Amino acid sequence: MVTENDAVLRDPVRLAAVEQARLLLPVSPMPTDGVARLAARLLNTPMAAVTLVSAEEEHFAGVHDMPLSLAGTGQASLSYSVCKYIVSADQPVHAGDMITGSAPELRGHPLVTEYGVRAFAGVPVRDAEGRPVGSLTVFDVVPRQWTDDQVDTLTEIASLVRPVAPAQLDAAALLTVLLDTLSVGVVVADERGRVVVMNRALREVVGLSPHAPLPEHLAGVVGGMLRRPDLTPLRWEQTPLMRALGGEHVGTSDVLTVRPGHRIRTFAATANPILGAGGRRLGALSVAHEVTALRRAEKFRDCHRRVEAVLRTAESAEEVAPEILEPVVTTLGWPCAELFLIDEAEGDLRSVGHYDATGANSDDGLFGHVPAYGHGITGRVWETGQPLWVPDIADTAAYVPKPAERSRIEICLRRGIRTVLAVPVRDGGTLLGVLTCYAGTPEVQEDLLTVLLDGVAAQIGVYVALRRAEQLARQLSRAQNDFIDLVGHEMRTPLTSITTNAGVLAEEAGGLDDEQQQMIQSISRNSAELQRIIDTLLDLAGLDSGHLGLRVTELDLAALVTGAVEAARANTALDIDLWVPPAVPVRGDAERLRQVVTDLLSNAATYSPPGGHVVVTLTAGAETAELSIADSGIGTPADERARVFDRFFRGSNVRHQGIPGSGLGLSLARTIVHLHGGTIRLDGNEPAGTIVRVRLPRA
Repeated sequence: MVTENDAVLRDPVRLAAVEQARLLLPVSPMPTDGVARLAARLLNTPMAAVTLVSAEEEHFAGVHDMPLSLAGTGQASLSYSVCKYIVSADQPVHAGDMITGSAPELRGHPLVTEYGVRAFAGVPVRDAEGRPVGSLTVFDVVPRQWTDDQVDTLTEIASLVRPVAPAQLDAAALLTVLLDTLSVGVVVADERGRVVVMNRALREVVGLSPHAPLPEHLAGVVGGMLRRPDLTPLRWEQTPLMRALGGEHVGTSDVLTVRPGHRIRTFAATANPILGAGGRRLGALSVAHEVTALRRAEKFRDCHRRVEAVLRTAESAEEVAPEILEPVVTTLGWPCAELFLIDEAEGDLRSVGHYDATGANSDDGLFGHVPAYGHGITGRVWETGQPLWVPDIADTAAYVPKPAERSRIEICLRRGIRTVLAVPVRDGGTLLGVLTCYAGTPEVQEDLLTVLLDGVAAQIGVYVALRRAEQLARQLSRAQNDFIDLVGHEMRTPLTSITTNAGVLAEEAGGLDDEQQQMIQSISRNSAELQRIIDTLLDLAGLDSGHLGLRVTELDLAALVTGAVEAARANTALDIDLWVPPAVPVRGDAERLRQVVTDLLSNAATYSPPGGHVVVTLTAGAETAELSIADSGIGTPADERARVFDRFFRGSNVRHQGIPGSGLGLSLARTIVHLHGGTIRLDGNEPAGTIVRVRLPRA
């Protein structure tokens, strides 16, 4: 019977010994992989492992032919462990048949059900103080009987892996342990330029075994994978380490590593010479800290600026899609990307452009496909509206493709694509499309890359939404202009007939009674008002379309305003104060500007009480002239002032008081002022009324 003793496993003294053993075993005289291999051969088993057992996990210190899925990460959950039973018992433990044996707790063990193990034998691995820190265990896939001699042999072999006590370590071994615990890369060269130390972190970067001797010609092995930030090759003699060997103190310098099948990584490296007595140069030391994520974030800031610059002058996303995607692909260091937008009319998601840095054949089906809703990586983002990261599309266990997606995956794999990241293109809560990017190597940094690409997608989303809003506004404006043009011309002919006949009747009204004459006058008056509205509509349409131009001449704006005010005094009951300089020369269309001033004074009269006070002021600067007309009328609500210049818009207080009007006068005034390069706005007047301010350039 086997048992698990939680008190033993969680003993803090033992756990401290386990952690110390994890640091010291790598510098033990006997390699732990060799110990596992020796045990398997002497006991004639297919598998063996040297493990260190903590409270929650077992750590594989050395293995022989153990399943990669179990030992490949270097550690496993204790639910997969039989070594915990050996540590708990603090003595040898073995089972001849885990399925039919006397220990029922072993029958459903994951080693049996998932890896086919039928028998095992294990003995404790102890530290220098005799504490059980782990086990040496051999495994077989067939039932077998373990003999006492075999267990004794296993015990003797286990004594070979006893961690060395710190007091027994020499300075070199302590230095090795220290360097291998660092997360930064460290490399040391002797005075001849030969690399004599490279810690575990840096060996992992360049693909060297943690314990194997350094290659004789390391420069040839490593030099080919080193790059400058612009990805041009960095020769070995130009590396920070070799520059320091030449006596240079090298500050932070970026070095990139490019290995086939691996992502490009960026390291901030520093290096200094190692000096002995009398300043004699003994070698050089370089430290490299990975800054891939930081540099990517910095590059994306520049990427955002480049995308913004492209969008600022673009007519449509379709037109500049490759220009938008080029900085994205360059910044990521990935081969290609594609932009999809939802067609407003059909509702389909369609490709609007791609960028391919590889220059590969674009007819292989990678680009231009129409995603199906909910199918494929792009289609799933379309369905969910959430980013989707697939670190390795070849790993069907992590990413389970639907049947229709398999051909798409095959196209990507033939292109050498491994990682795909797709993010939604949005404007607020509205999904507008999907940005899909492809990498040629398995990637990490999912969260960082997703956030960075979300920023680019947001830029595109805002642009697409604004462009679509502008297109809609242009379509509405065009439809409105067409309607106005149609109505104006279609109404003008019958209205002319009505006006003419009304005039004939008025001339021959001598034989009509008073009521009939009033009817004729009403027809004439209202047809004249309707004619004025039609003329204004056609004026607006002609000025907006450019069919009616300005007749620009030199004119005196002060005289023009004075004449319009005098006419208003004669035709209205307004009390008008006028403040103008002696002369204000400007260039403009005198007839159109007089029309603006007259309409503004007419508005002041319409919305002011009889005898209302109006102040007209004209001021002139070196570059501009400003006309303000302040009345004491009913005013305009503050939240409606920006809309009073829209066609047909009338303030709510005007409509409620039943004051007649067409809502076209201020629209026409704004159009004329804008054609002169000026501005017009409406402000409130205290205590009541409004102030209209017109600013015109003098040149």
